[in-house]
Amino acid sequence: MKIEYLHTMVRVLDLEKSKAFYELLGLKERRRIENDKGRFTLVFMCPPEQDDGTADVELTWNWDGDSGLPSDSRHFGHLAYRVENIYEMCQHLMDNGVTINRPPRDGHMAFVRSPDNISIELLQMGEPLPIQEPWSSMENTGSW
Repeated sequence: MKIEYLHTMVRVLDLEKSKAFYELLGLKERRRIENDKGRFTLVFMCPPEQDDGTADVELTWNWDGDSGLPSDSRHFGHLAYRVENIYEMCQHLMDNGVTINRPPRDGHMAFVRSPDNISIELLQMGEPLPIQEPWSSMENTGSW
């Protein structure tokens, strides 16, 4: 029996704010579906090098609101992305107001959260980078 990964869906409260967050990670909008009858918008985002639909994150925005977000736990564990330089990515996110919940103390892994409380794991491509400050002594903030 054949099975094929399609995408990951996360519900969002503010489509533009969430889209901007995923753009900070380096994702781009691949396609968009506006459903007037269902009163929702789907925005599929992906890394630029993976625009074939194999690595999509589907941002689902319900036009009439979604009062259970972000605390109703209908999100799954986390999204994970490999990044070229974890320190540069974390600095870029911090410079744009994103809290680094689990800093890359080991030069390999960090966690942040989206505006909708989705946990995002960032992993260094290849081998971990050499441990360096300020990351190595940075404490965790919140949960991930």
